[in-house]
Amino acid sequence: MNYKIDNLQYCKWSREVFQINREAGLDAVHVTVVYHEDFDEFNSRVDEWNTYFKDNSDLIFLGKSYKDIEKAQKEKKTAIFFGFQNCSPIEDDIGLVEKVYDLGCRFMQLTYNNQSLLATGCFENVDSGVTNFGKEVIKEMNRLGIVIDMSHSAEKSTIDAINISQKPIAITHANPTFWHAAKRNKSDELLKILSQNEGMLGLSLYPHHLKDGTNCSIESFCEMTAKTAELMGAEKIGIGSDLCLNQPDTVVEWMRNGTWAKAKNFGEGTKKNSGFPKQPDWFIDARGFSNLESGLSKVGFSKNEISGILGDNWYNFYKRMN
Repeated sequence: MNYKIDNLQYCKWSREVFQINREAGLDAVHVTVVYHEDFDEFNSRVDEWNTYFKDNSDLIFLGKSYKDIEKAQKEKKTAIFFGFQNCSPIEDDIGLVEKVYDLGCRFMQLTYNNQSLLATGCFENVDSGVTNFGKEVIKEMNRLGIVIDMSHSAEKSTIDAINISQKPIAITHANPTFWHAAKRNKSDELLKILSQNEGMLGLSLYPHHLKDGTNCSIESFCEMTAKTAELMGAEKIGIGSDLCLNQPDTVVEWMRNGTWAKAKNFGEGTKKNSGFPKQPDWFIDARGFSNLESGLSKVGFSKNEISGILGDNWYNFYKRMN
């Protein structure tokens, strides 16, 4: 198949970024359209994206199913799949789950770092798991075909979601803790459970999630990928780069604090890394997929396994969600 898919980007969107993604050969990108926005604000984000689609129709279009990945490759375009990094657009209304689906949402995190109405985030001290409302939302997401994303969730909540969901879930952008013990990264036990239940892990290229941060070597990243494949199977691994190209540092504070806190740099941000970190020089943008291809080959992955990690595994996952 040889699809190329980046299953998480949150860039300052522009024609330049869409051109970079096409130059990288990306057939699909899962984009974050919401962090803390409510339903009305999500509608405003949709309006913005409709303008992007109109003005850049030679490069991008809205993706809604795996068939759009096939279409994108044929037309040499990039299918854009909408995702939420928080559940805020559904507010406290189960009926809004179908409405966000109708507007294009195909991925939704149950929480972003903190406790939500659905589950517990990875920065909370107590992980109470998926809530009653969360269980109902998972059922509705399963019915509609919205992927449950637990990238920023705490461990018990993530395992709860895996067990409750009737469809495989995804962790779209995180790395294993055996390599780098960031709060956002995931334990061996969790990754084994994810794999046993046909879930997918998107490996992140965001420096806070990398061993040695910006100075992480491609050799280290690819060796980690090989060990992760031993843990959960190469077919359960993809890329979710978490690229934030051209975003101003002020956006970091909003991502971490939302509308609930006045304090600055909550969560992954500290005084020493309060802005966006610099990307490793081998993955400055999506064109770094070519470096990953050669790096994964050097650590022993076959051509088919590399094609899987760089896109085909995500394609197969999308196909199972329909």
